[in-house]
Amino acid sequence: MTKPKYRRVLLKASGEALMGGQGFGIDVSVVDQIASDIAEARSLGVEVGVVIGGGNIFRGVAVASKGGDRVTGDHMGMLATVINSLALRTSLVKLGVDAVVLSAIAMPELCESFSQRQATAYMNAGKVVIFAGGTGNPFFTTDSAAALRAAEIGADALFKGTQVDGVYTADPKKDRTATRYERLTHDQVLRDGLAIMDTAAIALARENNIPIIVFSIHEKGGFGAILRGNGRCTVVSDE
Repeated sequence: MTKPKYRRVLLKASGEALMGGQGFGIDVSVVDQIASDIAEARSLGVEVGVVIGGGNIFRGVAVASKGGDRVTGDHMGMLATVINSLALRTSLVKLGVDAVVLSAIAMPELCESFSQRQATAYMNAGKVVIFAGGTGNPFFTTDSAAALRAAEIGADALFKGTQVDGVYTADPKKDRTATRYERLTHDQVLRDGLAIMDTAAIALARENNIPIIVFSIHEKGGFGAILRGNGRCTVVSDE
């Protein structure tokens, strides 16, 4: 069996990815596919942590854009990430994968509270750890949460699952001449304003020497293929 490129990774998936062809909510078949890809990664011996956004249910910035309170809106968005995290755990358990949800917001009736020590212990024990509730603070995106958790668990790479198979010079769905980058540096991403993740997430990954691998979350088996050294993606790294 091919030795995987990374020992421990953090997978970031957007909440919108869970909608599938729906306009709102959770498409269970999509969640099952993501769970299957995580299970494949675990079969390769890779330790996996996961952060999922909440945009398929609620986006805090939407409240602020209409004159509402941003802090309250972000708290509502954090709750949406908990819902998505519980859905992913359910799909993983169906596949026989031991998974646990750790929330940055205390809600003991639903899941455990996050601590770096407990998260690391669970990952060392072979569990998939799903980090819910963002950073637990308003004004920070789940991209920033993903970079933060990746640093806290000592991840070798941060996988950003998107709608396309990497970073392009333009939106490939709108511009047929757009070309895909094979490699970029963190500084290039920040300098050129490439919309991979927010600037705080990119900067945090750079400061902790964490490469970011951008790939299509919808390509079944794509996660495992990249872990084996194949697959289509864009690698953001300073090495």
